[in-house]
Amino acid sequence: MSVGLADLVRRLRDRLERAEGPAAAEAAHVQALLDRASVEQTDYVATAHPLTQHLAATLAGLDRDAPDIAAALRPLAEGLPWRYGYAPRDDLPDLHRNMGWAEFVGPAAPFHSDEVCLGLTLIGPHAHYASHSHPAVELYHVLTGAAEWNGAARPPGAFILHDANQPHAMRAGAAPLLALYTWSGDIVSPSVWNPVQ
Repeated sequence: MSVGLADLVRRLRDRLERAEGPAAAEAAHVQALLDRASVEQTDYVATAHPLTQHLAATLAGLDRDAPDIAAALRPLAEGLPWRYGYAPRDDLPDLHRNMGWAEFVGPAAPFHSDEVCLGLTLIGPHAHYASHSHPAVELYHVLTGAAEWNGAARPPGAFILHDANQPHAMRAGAAPLLALYTWSGDIVSPSVWNPVQ
């Protein structure tokens, strides 16, 4: 498992090289921080998160949109530490079943870093990840599945940069959304829901 996860992280890092414009500067910053992360992997436990119900469709989309990532992810996907960490919301009763993330580099991740996080976010079909914010600077790279980010369509291959404390929301389309994400800056303070308008 160790070699497989290290290979997936390497392939995700390769994807950061495709960033352009403001996203490119953050991607370069993240790469420098990742160079300082631990190369020794610690054990992690599969979570059997409900969102794994979307993995078959996600991998099918990756075969088309990002076959390099699909090849590395397929043998690991169901056994990753998928999780969801938000307080419940009455208006989003099923979000915890249809959205989550698996972190590979970070303070509590298999590859330790106190400076940077890197992982995958998975959002099920038509799921709405409502407006939220966090002190960390966040970079997303859409791997498969079209989604709306703050109302703007973002297809596979897109990079989306969120500054610290910038409100943002996503809504997946008919297919699951899988995106690479990174955090830099304050990577310890959690995301919080923004007030409902």
